[in-house]
Amino acid sequence: MSGTYPVVMGDRGRLVLPAPLRERLRLEKGSPLVLLDTPQGIVIATREQAKKLVRDSLAGDSLVDQLIAERRAAAAVEDVA
Repeated sequence: MSGTYPVVMGDRGRLVLPAPLRERLRLEKGSPLVLLDTPQGIVIATREQAKKLVRDSLAGDSLVDQLIAERRAAAAVEDVA
């Protein structure tokens, strides 16, 4: 379950995470969080959530596989000509 939680930046740039969110994510005082600056906006994530975001963004065809496929296609065209 996800939601939208309005927060206000306080003294010295501090943010207070709403209690329902802290409870749902089992965050306690001292829990490490990561602040991500993305093209879509700011994301606050736990370390595990940040790792998953990075892994998901890198998933899919590898650049090496794409390059090999392009080279094979170009070679096939040259062989026909």
